[in-house]
Amino acid sequence: MVDILWDAIIDSVKLLPFLFVTYLIMELIEHKTKHRTKEIVEKSGKFGPFIGSILGIFPQCGFSVSATNLYAARIITLGTLIAVYLSTSDEMLPVFLSEAVPITTILVILGIKLVVAMLAGFIIDFGMRWRKKEREEEKIIDLCEKEHCHCEHGIVRSSLKHTLNIFIFILLVTIIINLAIDVIGKETIESFLRDQPILGPVIAGMIGLIPNCASSVILAQMYLENVISVATMISGLLVGAGVGLAVLFKMNRGMKQNIKIVGLLYTIGVLAGIIIELIGLPI
Repeated sequence: MVDILWDAIIDSVKLLPFLFVTYLIMELIEHKTKHRTKEIVEKSGKFGPFIGSILGIFPQCGFSVSATNLYAARIITLGTLIAVYLSTSDEMLPVFLSEAVPITTILVILGIKLVVAMLAGFIIDFGMRWRKKEREEEKIIDLCEKEHCHCEHGIVRSSLKHTLNIFIFILLVTIIINLAIDVIGKETIESFLRDQPILGPVIAGMIGLIPNCASSVILAQMYLENVISVATMISGLLVGAGVGLAVLFKMNRGMKQNIKIVGLLYTIGVLAGIIIELIGLPI
């Protein structure tokens, strides 16, 4: 029990720099930039899926949290958010490197995630453009009002308040998830995925939905132990967005919209995994 709590605290503390920098940037955009700069940010949104999918490849839970907060403030598009979620690798890369997995294998897996993320992001944004007038744009100041942070006291103080509020939420969620994984057991999870060529990606996608970096570690280890196929692992890794999904339900208004976003993410990840399984990937 003590180890679970300690691990949850360590995992949550690692997110603090990402949270603070994200909120600081959002405060700067709202309070320090001119109208022209805001227009540039909005216009550059169509390139968001390209940039987001590349940045998401880096092994960190924090970037998905940052992207979620930026989407909640409508600084980035839905396609960019999905691209970040799909490309996010969390702890997969460190696990692979520590296990001396061939660099070619790692690059192929990351390449697949990158391509799927970019394509999905651009397609989603393209489909959403015709609905642009129907979408209600949420300003960063709405976020401040929701958190009652008294932004007039300064951007640093406001950013710290936002960071503390979401940090406490992440910590509680992480503790609950770690306890659940400890109770269910890794062996039980593996038994569900063994010898399931089609069902495997479906179940792996469910594991990926766990808003915790541990899901990518479990999937990577099961692949290295030949418990699941590479297609099944990729499916779960595509869906996995770290604690970004937990933050989505906390910060983005509209429960139905959040559920749709999770459903879209899950569908893309599972379909990609099934397609890769049927095609066959020799790695």
